[in-house]
Amino acid sequence: MTATTEVPAEAGGRVFRRGMGVVLRHARRQRRTFAVSLIGATVYAMAAVGTTVVLGRVTNQVIVPAFGEGVSRSAVVGAAVALLLIAFLRAGSIVLRRYFAALTTFRTQAHLRREVTDRYLQVPLGYHRATPTGQLLAHADSDVLAATEVLNALPFSLGVMVLIVFALISLLLVDPLITLVAVLLFPLLALLNRVYTTAVERPVAVVQRRVAEVSRIAHESFDGALVVKTLGRSDDEVARLDEAADRLLDARVRVGRIRALFEPAIDAIPNIGIILLLLIGSWELSQGMLNEGELVQAMALFGLLAFPMRVVGFFLQELPRCVVATARLDRVLAEPGAPEAERSASRCLPAGPLGVRYDDVSFAYGGHRVLEGVSLRVDPGEIVALVGATGAGKTTLCELLVRMADPLSGTVSVGGVDLRWVEPTELRRAVALVFQETFLFADTVAQNITLGDEVSEGQLIEAARVAQAHEFISRLPDGYETVVGERGVTLSGGQRQRVALARALLRRPRVLVLDDATSAVDPVVEAEILEGLRRALDMTTLVVAHRVSTIGLADRVVLLESGRVIATGTHEELLSVPAYEAIVRAYETGGEP
Repeated sequence: MTATTEVPAEAGGRVFRRGMGVVLRHARRQRRTFAVSLIGATVYAMAAVGTTVVLGRVTNQVIVPAFGEGVSRSAVVGAAVALLLIAFLRAGSIVLRRYFAALTTFRTQAHLRREVTDRYLQVPLGYHRATPTGQLLAHADSDVLAATEVLNALPFSLGVMVLIVFALISLLLVDPLITLVAVLLFPLLALLNRVYTTAVERPVAVVQRRVAEVSRIAHESFDGALVVKTLGRSDDEVARLDEAADRLLDARVRVGRIRALFEPAIDAIPNIGIILLLLIGSWELSQGMLNEGELVQAMALFGLLAFPMRVVGFFLQELPRCVVATARLDRVLAEPGAPEAERSASRCLPAGPLGVRYDDVSFAYGGHRVLEGVSLRVDPGEIVALVGATGAGKTTLCELLVRMADPLSGTVSVGGVDLRWVEPTELRRAVALVFQETFLFADTVAQNITLGDEVSEGQLIEAARVAQAHEFISRLPDGYETVVGERGVTLSGGQRQRVALARALLRRPRVLVLDDATSAVDPVVEAEILEGLRRALDMTTLVVAHRVSTIGLADRVVLLESGRVIATGTHEELLSVPAYEAIVRAYETGGEP
């Protein structure tokens, strides 16, 4: 992960303002549940202050008289009922606040995860190639949690503001001098917040980066388990993960140290206030300026503020983390989506097999040009083999045909229609691309072919027959209902490729692109597949070929070199081209051209 993901450190006040803007933006997504939790927090604030008032009156009217002239049964019962009622009110408001605050948090998390995963589906393929899988997982998991966890404390923190106002009014009614002690404590809390948010934001950003790094290494190790095991890299991978975990630990310890300085200060503020209050209140009590009930009420108010201040402290601690995580998510959501059709000029594709045409197409990955002025025409129903050395641009031509990206210049057309004018859903139905590296889900063979679409058994078997997959599928323990392992690990490479081909054929595309999609299949079976495609299906086929037997089955061969088309013709015609002859000789001997 690059350093660009780190949010620059700012002054605490600016971080607080940004943080409040972020959390309120999240809260607006769930207005109703947040509003109910806020009502619960407000009712709790009123009930909490009301509790201190009741305690003060009970002290004056029940407890103090009990040590003197005595107290009536009705007074005791009345005090107990008042205390029970106020306790039930506080308990109900707490349940209301906590339940709806949690609901706000979880719904916001679900919303953000949907947004992030939808964006992952919408961005061009280049984004996924440039972004480690661990970082993608970190955005959808730990960043979402970090961005929303603060919402749990937000209603109570806002309710604390109401609590402070009511408490100050109540204290002012009790004694102005005691109120002055409380007034002096709150600016101190604001000062601590400013110092803390300034100090913690950059370390929190480092933690989020380290989480993504650990996720990336773990994913790579698990995904590449076969390579790790067969090459004896287990100890090295464990060491690599240990180093990343240690860096994450160091970053979290650094944040923990800052919090360790901040939290005791938050705890100390109300305790200092209670000590000062006890000193002042005792003196005023001795002077007759204050009665016992008022002193109990004032001390209860200060004690009441202790826990809410911890909640505010937690809120302030989580705020920088929320800002950093939200900034990371915003960068993901700001990624431009894959190119869509130009709606104002969208056109439908004609019926039947579709021709393919590249007109002066150029393309580059970053600053590296892989295609340069490619012009190529494939007639409807024709089978064309794309041949060339590694890096010649064969796969890029295939990817442009399904519009994984748009060319830098030139146009790609299907059925005479520029791909930029074709609706994506219609293009996906018309053109199917099957890669060399197939992906199968840990599900049944049937589900891997249908992908959940409603098809008849006859259609399923027909697609599997054309892909030369029906015979081996029938021999599996449960036939089409056999569950394959993750990524289809229980099948051979050739079997996985044939299942993937059947998946594409089931949708009856009118242009089929095979990017070395039969490389792991026996040459005899491969010839049967291509002949089956020619007989059974009325489609145009582009094949990236690395076998002479495959090339010979094509109607025409296109030779690519350094991103340019240097020759076209039949296999026999191109044998007179030295570059093509060298490639064919390399293919026959199993070498790299």
